[in-house]
Amino acid sequence: MSAPAPVTEDAPQFLFDFGSPNAYLAHKVIPAIEARTGARFTYVPILLGGLFKATGNSSPVQAFAAIPAKLAYMGAETRRFVARHGITDYRQNPFFPVNTLQLMRLAVAARAEGCFEPFVEAAFHHMWSQPKKMDDPEICRAALAESGLDVERLWAASQTAEVKQALIANTEDAARRGAFGAPTFFVGEEMFFGKDTLAEIEADFLRR
Repeated sequence: MSAPAPVTEDAPQFLFDFGSPNAYLAHKVIPAIEARTGARFTYVPILLGGLFKATGNSSPVQAFAAIPAKLAYMGAETRRFVARHGITDYRQNPFFPVNTLQLMRLAVAARAEGCFEPFVEAAFHHMWSQPKKMDDPEICRAALAESGLDVERLWAASQTAEVKQALIANTEDAARRGAFGAPTFFVGEEMFFGKDTLAEIEADFLRR
């Protein structure tokens, strides 16, 4: 994966939470779009649970629990997306849903510490490629250390007031701009929701 770009006004933005399987699938597709278009996506960590609370939304598993046909269709749609893009390392996380508060704080800290790209890759890997219970601190620490990250430095940085407030600010800003779930993308002020909108973003905005 190419390094997520620094935040700029004109870069397409990818608002993500590691707890979203669709965010992981979008993450797997973005590098090919970047290679084809020369665009660089800005990765923006948000807290999906906080965004749900702010907007009155809920996860699809909760929202459609009483509609088995809808859940079955969502599973079929995911299988089609995975096949279409040749994604071979996606696995359902048996511990889903996973509380991602600490992971998202770590993501904010990783950007400040200069290791955002390897952290994002590692966190997504341990959530959806080799899935683990990443809300268990011991398991999370071991997994990130296995990926070569300086866990103690990152963990300490993630507990600062500045990092905690930055994640809150990202999430509040997402809600203010109209986001209600993940993955959400912004091209300027134009919002797109869901991994399938990446094709529209590429065709209509990045290939102009």
